[in-house]
Amino acid sequence: MINRIKLFVSILAVSLLVWPAAAFAHGVDINYQTKTAVEIEAKYDTGQPVSEGQVTVYAPDNPAKPWTTGKADENGRYIFTPDPAKPGTWDVQVRLAGHGGMVPVPVGVDSDVAAAGTGYTTMQIVLMSACVIWGLVGTALYFARRKN
Repeated sequence: MINRIKLFVSILAVSLLVWPAAAFAHGVDINYQTKTAVEIEAKYDTGQPVSEGQVTVYAPDNPAKPWTTGKADENGRYIFTPDPAKPGTWDVQVRLAGHGGMVPVPVGVDSDVAAAGTGYTTMQIVLMSACVIWGLVGTALYFARRKN
């Protein structure tokens, strides 16, 4: 009988500890928006990140005036969200202690195609394919000749 009472009291105590937790908690309202952001990562030729590098972003409609500026983190990373109303090539410059560089970032309708592309022109792809075919044919002819 005493064990049943201890069990009942234990279950009641655990229930009381768990039940009011939600009643005394503060509510949190979380909203989100989906935006396309650009993350850059700047490194020196040695592979070291450009820590705390000065970042300057230029919009395509006014490449002479910085659209925004900021500072890269300790890993050389910087994230910005370009204005979707300004499609085109955005220029991002990273500099630190006289070293730095600039990278063009396509934003807009063609940016997905440019990002997914191989970086080769159609003529380069045709030329590389012809070279591969020529190499395969030459190799096949070489081995075919040795058999005779």
